[in-house]
Amino acid sequence: MSLVKLRLKSLFLERVFARMMRAMGKNGSTHTPRKAARIGRAKAGPTLDLERYVPAFVTFIANKLSRSATVFYQKHFGINVTEWRIMSLLAIEPGITASRICHVIGFDKGPVSRTLTMMQARDLIAIETDPRDGRSHSVSLTPKGRAIHDEVIVAALERERRLLSCLRKEEREILIDLLRRVHANLGAVTSQTEP
Repeated sequence: MSLVKLRLKSLFLERVFARMMRAMGKNGSTHTPRKAARIGRAKAGPTLDLERYVPAFVTFIANKLSRSATVFYQKHFGINVTEWRIMSLLAIEPGITASRICHVIGFDKGPVSRTLTMMQARDLIAIETDPRDGRSHSVSLTPKGRAIHDEVIVAALERERRLLSCLRKEEREILIDLLRRVHANLGAVTSQTEP
């Protein structure tokens, strides 16, 4: 990739993240200097530039999207965002294991196991023991779960369209490419044992 294209991608991301930060407030903080002094906070020392610190941006975006999605999906479809993530994965990969679900969506086994139990009780999924290995279980959508998935996906794609409506088509493609590369590089920080 040429230096010009890399610089254009960099400038694009800076603009997108700056817009998002402006939407959240000047510095993303709820503490004013006066409030910080009143509660005994130190005034000096290093701080993050929340307009440039990518992990904060990604976290802020993910948290706000998850919160609003849960409210929306619960109100309209009776499911939360974790259930939707699992349903969407099961529509793509029917019959996968709980550990595969954990790996793909990045959740710990406990919350996924609890969510699967609740989904099974509501007849959204079926959990079957693998006949070759009694310790392994495969998870699939039931007809009821698939029907809900097919309704939710329409709303999910519309939410995505509205979220990205501030970007031109080529900017969306660049964003997706950059996010894929960052995702592929997660091992650079997730496999660390010390900073």
